[in-house]
Amino acid sequence: MTFIATERANRLGLSSLDSVVAFVKALPGVDAVGLEARAANLATRSIKNSSKMAALDTIIRLIDLTTLEGADTAGKVRSLVAKAATPDASHPDTPRVAAVCVYPDMVEHAVAALGSRQGDGVTGISVASVATAFPSGRSTLDIKIADTRYAVEKGANEIDMVIDRGAALSGDWETVYSEIRAIREACDRGDGTHAHLKVILETGELATYDAIKRASWLAILAGADFIKTSTGKVQPAATLPTTVLMLEVVRDWFLLTGEKIGVKPAGGIRQSKDAIRYLVAVVETVGEDWLHPHLFRFGASSLLNDVLLQRQKMLTGHYSGPDYVTVD
Repeated sequence: MTFIATERANRLGLSSLDSVVAFVKALPGVDAVGLEARAANLATRSIKNSSKMAALDTIIRLIDLTTLEGADTAGKVRSLVAKAATPDASHPDTPRVAAVCVYPDMVEHAVAALGSRQGDGVTGISVASVATAFPSGRSTLDIKIADTRYAVEKGANEIDMVIDRGAALSGDWETVYSEIRAIREACDRGDGTHAHLKVILETGELATYDAIKRASWLAILAGADFIKTSTGKVQPAATLPTTVLMLEVVRDWFLLTGEKIGVKPAGGIRQSKDAIRYLVAVVETVGEDWLHPHLFRFGASSLLNDVLLQRQKMLTGHYSGPDYVTVD
């Protein structure tokens, strides 16, 4: 095991891969009716109008602004970085996003664009890269490791990897665990630091809450800094019940070990009102400490636009026209 995986397993008295897998397989099943009822209840909560601006600003700070298309270019990535750094030029107090997320071959362009803006403090924005044969995860481990190392060498601060869902659905948790552990090791920079690892479960393919719960625990034990719902390429992507379940897993891990793990819902969260429901779920499930980019993110490409329109409405009393925000 890598050091971090060994350390985490030892906290639970798990001394081998077999014991880790046995622990995950023995986890209690999820009460699906109860989980969905909790999520539905959270979705009915509202926030006071006086708190809405703070909520909108929090959402912006938690966004991984993303472009993951075959038609991505260096110019598109530079535009993405510009928007990440200055989401609303007409309101300079608008917060910056947490990160930009791109394919590995686009990392160097994102890093260069951020570097050219160092004078205004844009270095606070991370560069995240998907890796491990995203989005399918269908490749050899050697290629997945090389994919990850390439992104880290080019300057990625964060790696969003996909698990082998075929292995998970086959009950081959040993393979899932070993691959996550290997990618976590590939995130090490060799100087005592590492690119933060977000492990994408692709919950829409895992299908059952029990499988999602097992995959969440396994990812944490293998070294994940974040557990993430989806690639955004499979439907259903992020859902509130699934995110609540994953928040409950990181809450239980924290209660057992005192270590905080992040959660990232991604895919399909396009409107501010939906994102606010996720904020409520975070506060009610794990507490306000998780409303920080180190512990919670939204993976999104269009959510920012709606938040900016809602924010502008709060500031001016009216909605702007359709050309107020850029179309990514």
